[in-house]
Amino acid sequence: MNEAQRREYLQAMGIQYWVPRSVAAENNPVESEAEPSLAAPPVPSAPTAMDDASATAPPVAAPVSRPESGTGVASPSPAPDEPPAWLDEVPPPADEYHPTVDPAGSAGQFDSDGLLDDRVSQLDWPGLAARVAQCEACELHKSRTRTVFGVGAQTADLMIIGEAPGVDEDRKGEPFVGRAGQLLNAMLKAIGLGREQVYIANILKCRPPGNRDPRAEEALKCAPYLQRQVELVNPKVILAVGAVAARNLLQRDDAVGRLRTGQHHYRDIPLVVTYHPAYLLRSPEQKAKAWQDLQKAVRLLR
Repeated sequence: MNEAQRREYLQAMGIQYWVPRSVAAENNPVESEAEPSLAAPPVPSAPTAMDDASATAPPVAAPVSRPESGTGVASPSPAPDEPPAWLDEVPPPADEYHPTVDPAGSAGQFDSDGLLDDRVSQLDWPGLAARVAQCEACELHKSRTRTVFGVGAQTADLMIIGEAPGVDEDRKGEPFVGRAGQLLNAMLKAIGLGREQVYIANILKCRPPGNRDPRAEEALKCAPYLQRQVELVNPKVILAVGAVAARNLLQRDDAVGRLRTGQHHYRDIPLVVTYHPAYLLRSPEQKAKAWQDLQKAVRLLR
């Protein structure tokens, strides 16, 4: 029996065939010399009924059942293990809102007692939108083009809360419509959700001049409106994107990197912290962490 026949016989028997490194190098000059050659994979110690089928069929991902949503909004798809294509997005133009990771003094007394006064707490969706459109509670109303109220499913399971409108949002009156919004849409698509299946709002309803970070006193003035939006949506999970959103909702001054690893609630609603999409476009090395945060949100939605 020559060497080739011996190797085929052992392989058919499912027996490991070890080749000395020097022999492997002679027989397979294009292969790396760093690892010994194996003629066959290890034989499992306890074969199952699936062994014969799996030997001829390609691997198939295990199905994951989706939870039923009481809101009529489709549930997110199971998140794959590998980061999706949106991790390769390029940086945005310079005229978008560019949040910093840890802006100083960004957490106002957002959730203080009595902040949601009776006039706002009783408003329905049309009444709340009208009140926001007429708001002149801070100086931002003097420079805005339009107020940016919110958009999406008003009974969504997932509510996304950002920081402040940018130039595109100020022009259109809708949150996350620039390059950061395109990235947010791609992030949602990666977990099986469309923009219309979530509810999106911001800490501020008006654009700060020069796309600067929101100030604590400005967030305080807008707080009753956002609180009422949260009450009306009543989501299963809140995704806070950016330091300003996370700090105001959680009333903490920790860095985003610390907040995103913890378990949080806004009142009784689970809250996940992640980086703002505009920041991710400028700091793509953080996108893998944002993907982990999205997977955490999906698990909480189930």
